[in-house]
Amino acid sequence: MGQIHELNDILADQIAAGEVIERPASIVKELVENSLDAQSKRVDIIVENAGLDSIRVIDDGQGIAADDVELAFKRHATSKINSRQDLFRVQTMGFRGEALPSIASVADVELTTAIADATAGRTVHLRGGKLVANQPAPARRGTDVRVTELFFNTPARLKYLKSPQTELARITDIINRLALANPQVAFSFTHNGKEIFRSAGNDNLQQVIATIYGIQAGRKMLAVQGTDNDFRVTGFVSLPELTRASRQYITIMINHRYVRNYALTKAIIQGYESKLMVGRYPVAVINIDLDPVLVDVNVHPAKREVRLSKEDQLAKLIAQTIRQRIAQENLIPDVDADRFTPQPDPDLVDDLNRRLNEAAASYGVDQADTAGASSAAVTSPLPTSTAKAGADTVDSQIPAPVIIHQSSELNSARMKEFDARYQDESLPALFNDSGRPAADSQPTAPVQTENLELDVHDKSDQETGRFPDLQYIGQLQGTFLLAQASDGLYIVDQHAAQERINYERYRQEIGQVSADQQTFLVPLVLNYSTVDALTISNHADVLASVGLHLEHFGQNSFLLRSHPTWFKEGQEEDTVREMIDWIIKDGKLTVQQFRMKTAIMMSCKRAIKANHHLDDREARALLHRLPQCENPFNCPHGRPVTVHFNDRDLEKMFKRIQEAHVPYADDFDDHDF
Repeated sequence: MGQIHELNDILADQIAAGEVIERPASIVKELVENSLDAQSKRVDIIVENAGLDSIRVIDDGQGIAADDVELAFKRHATSKINSRQDLFRVQTMGFRGEALPSIASVADVELTTAIADATAGRTVHLRGGKLVANQPAPARRGTDVRVTELFFNTPARLKYLKSPQTELARITDIINRLALANPQVAFSFTHNGKEIFRSAGNDNLQQVIATIYGIQAGRKMLAVQGTDNDFRVTGFVSLPELTRASRQYITIMINHRYVRNYALTKAIIQGYESKLMVGRYPVAVINIDLDPVLVDVNVHPAKREVRLSKEDQLAKLIAQTIRQRIAQENLIPDVDADRFTPQPDPDLVDDLNRRLNEAAASYGVDQADTAGASSAAVTSPLPTSTAKAGADTVDSQIPAPVIIHQSSELNSARMKEFDARYQDESLPALFNDSGRPAADSQPTAPVQTENLELDVHDKSDQETGRFPDLQYIGQLQGTFLLAQASDGLYIVDQHAAQERINYERYRQEIGQVSADQQTFLVPLVLNYSTVDALTISNHADVLASVGLHLEHFGQNSFLLRSHPTWFKEGQEEDTVREMIDWIIKDGKLTVQQFRMKTAIMMSCKRAIKANHHLDDREARALLHRLPQCENPFNCPHGRPVTVHFNDRDLEKMFKRIQEAHVPYADDFDDHDF
């Protein structure tokens, strides 16, 4: 008898599950994508113990016909494609027919589903890939999948799972990406009975961004849109002042499918040019609509990686779209005056909150948790309570007290709910003169906040242009220039300002590639390893484009007889070696990118340093030349050139105007409650 044999279906599914089902987040991803393919408008994800105990996904999609329920758990059974041609025009999230059998092979799965107009639904139960039950069941239209005992029959995989907190973070990240890719779908995510995330499903992408990253971040997002003959790019990118320490906040979708692609991520960062600090990355959500023929999603079972045709063309379009959009903005950062506002003692605030809660309870108010985060994109009904007024009992919605600690909280979702409730003066009074609920008050409809507008922080162009007309005042510690404009005080970093001016001048000079050369007294010999020498030889034309003409001098050595005249005296060899190191490190540098890096280096080396005192004429000349730059807001390394104190900031710092009085517990007597 031969040694080769065919694996049974369950074992084959368990092997396949190793690629598809890596952790609880993988199950959530596959099940939610099935819901999206079923054209669901609402998807609820309920998880226990970071998915190790239970994962449940409920949708209102098309459902599965009773005859197909059991077949859906067969390997490579799918409704998404029928022919080889369909494989190259995939327009659904799933198509391989591996998710459900892979999940069922390593867990206990119960699926209940029904289609529209069906008299009854169907429930199927599988454990470890084996069918346990398949029977009729009452069900509404849609699908309800519950997964428990994950990896019960493959315990080795449990050893490689991280802590529950890490696994929960992975699940949350997946749901966030899916919500960003599908703002028209209402998602809710609950863990151990506590709601973690909810989106409104009103097709407002900026609102979903605000729900995930916060309202303040949502207001600092810029809408972008760009098209060419093959691609359409839409989405939001953050202002350069809103950055993160990693690329994880960049979300790229292709035909609304979240993917990872280094070249496109790099293109997004390049769109900011020198407006980002070194080591900082933007928040971005970009969707690319294209013909499915131009993308191959059948690269990996998890479908996270794709192959793109015309990738260079797409990357160029993304970078150009972002660059043009950001160029329209005034990027001078304002100083946050709230940091100068005295904050109340937390202990006193806690005591005040406690006493307010007790007072609310004495009136029969069901006190809401005012410390909980409230999303601006979620419908949050105000708490309902039953209150007595004389002999009558009425059901009225009475808002819990809203405690404001600082001015920034006036823009919170809870405060907007409060404002929206009372902005209509025609509403009947909820309280009588004694402070008790009015007997004739009627229930008020829940406040709807789905359509909250998140206007991008609009800094005026000072009515005179994109950059203010600065009038020089003086110099501070030989490092900063103080200037004023019609809208307040500006502090300019003299090194960053001249670095920006130098950069734009050098960028032009290097682009012109003047033939003027300075000859070395003794030719410079450069030695490299074999690998590095091959890389340098392959990019000799790029080096020549900026005036470095290398001659082969032995197997792994090069000879340089001259250099461009714009090199700083005394730093010629260091400059040459640094430029060649860029070629070795970034191998694929284009001539344009190489010239930009060279201009950045030269502008920094020749800029004014700190503790260098300027006379009035030099300082005014610097401030005069700065607005003439294409980008006067940042140095080439992304640091801000100037910061702005508006008139209101200054008045608040000197207490010429003050925040509204913040009550402390000692300000109240017991009879006040």
